[in-house]
Amino acid sequence: MSTARGEAGTSVARARDLVFVRLRRFDVGDYHRLGESGVLSPEDRVELIDGEIVEMTPIGSRHAMCVARLTSFFSGRTGSKAVVFVQSPIRLGRHSEPQPDLAILDPGDYSSHLPASRNVQLVIEVADSSLDFDRGVKVPLYARARIPEVWLVDLPGEAVEVLRHPARA
Repeated sequence: MSTARGEAGTSVARARDLVFVRLRRFDVGDYHRLGESGVLSPEDRVELIDGEIVEMTPIGSRHAMCVARLTSFFSGRTGSKAVVFVQSPIRLGRHSEPQPDLAILDPGDYSSHLPASRNVQLVIEVADSSLDFDRGVKVPLYARARIPEVWLVDLPGEAVEVLRHPARA
């Protein structure tokens, strides 16, 4: 019986490879309408990345403490020269609205609109279990948006990767 299941699963996988599937990319308007209509709830930990709604990994205690320390560090040093934006969305074009762990923004009031890439001085992603995704998907996204500096905090490796002008790399 397990052999039959294995063969069926293999056949389904082969059939899926042969079928052309057209995916619909969401734009930020679609994404917000999904939230307004209740399809996505405030409890859903999701972000819009290149038109796809991506579930974020849970925040563990080590990750939370690192974000808290970074927030305290930057808040104490920036004063009115910058806005420290913590785990909040930034708009990067028509199809992306990631929620970096920390973003340092130009001074201003962002209560009526989300900050755009032109408003972002620095993005910090703290990675515990999301390192591959952050490095392989989010850092290139920030580079395409011309974010001038990205820090990737590698908690398991106890390292910080600093990428200045990542679009040039």
